[in-house]
Amino acid sequence: MTVTEATARLTPTEAATPPTVDLPEIADPSRVAPKDARQLSRLFFDRLAALEEGTPEYQYARNTLIEMNMTLVRFAAARFRSRGHDEMEDVVQVGMVGLIKAIDRFEITREVEFTSFAVPYIVGEMKRFFRDTSWAVHVPRRLQEARIHLARATEELRSRLGRTPTVKELSQLMCLSEEEVNEARVAANGYTSSSLDAAIGSSDDDEGVLADFIGSDDNALELVEDFNALAPMIAGLDGRERRIIHMRFVDECTQAQIGEHLGISQMHVSRLLNRTLGKLREGMLTTD
Repeated sequence: MTVTEATARLTPTEAATPPTVDLPEIADPSRVAPKDARQLSRLFFDRLAALEEGTPEYQYARNTLIEMNMTLVRFAAARFRSRGHDEMEDVVQVGMVGLIKAIDRFEITREVEFTSFAVPYIVGEMKRFFRDTSWAVHVPRRLQEARIHLARATEELRSRLGRTPTVKELSQLMCLSEEEVNEARVAANGYTSSSLDAAIGSSDDDEGVLADFIGSDDNALELVEDFNALAPMIAGLDGRERRIIHMRFVDECTQAQIGEHLGISQMHVSRLLNRTLGKLREGMLTTD
């Protein structure tokens, strides 16, 4: 069930108008004191178990339980108030989803207080919300958890040693291999991100954006490697072959012009050129 669907069912008018059923009429369930809510919840859960899902009686009992126990969501959300006011509304909304799941899965026969059963569901939804939305990029859950353990271990060793701990020291404390510690460190880089349009510079005169400092692939770099490999092969050609290669690809002469300059036919130039290029091509493809 989505948050929108859940909140759409939480109208005081609907909850305050019980159908013909042996349940008390509660004008505004959200205003019921927590102590009274615990007692009334047992009554409503007991009746809910006997009702058929989808009936008006079932809907009234379920909606009333949701409204009566909204204080549990606010209580659980209070521990995350350091996240900021803007985010608290979303926290409460996902907490309501956890409350609804708890109500739908609670069994009165377990003889467990509903509050003890519901709070883990509510907090779990809130933590899942932070896990899914706090990271700038998708990181596997085990690495997200490793980052938390890494931060705690780093702080503990820093206060104990008076310096930044080494990877080996962290791996010993965390009972992980050094490779796993390094993996957690790399994964931590995905927690936050910066916009490529973020301004860089302390003054207006030299202000730039991050994108200006990010390089791009230079396709010409591959040619540098080819030239370095080709140079000794060209040096190994005889004088006439080097002259033909230079005139064809540097001076950009036609085969007819090359033949006229060397005093040979165009067909002869073509054969010499193909033979020379084949020799160079074979040398480039040969691996030591």
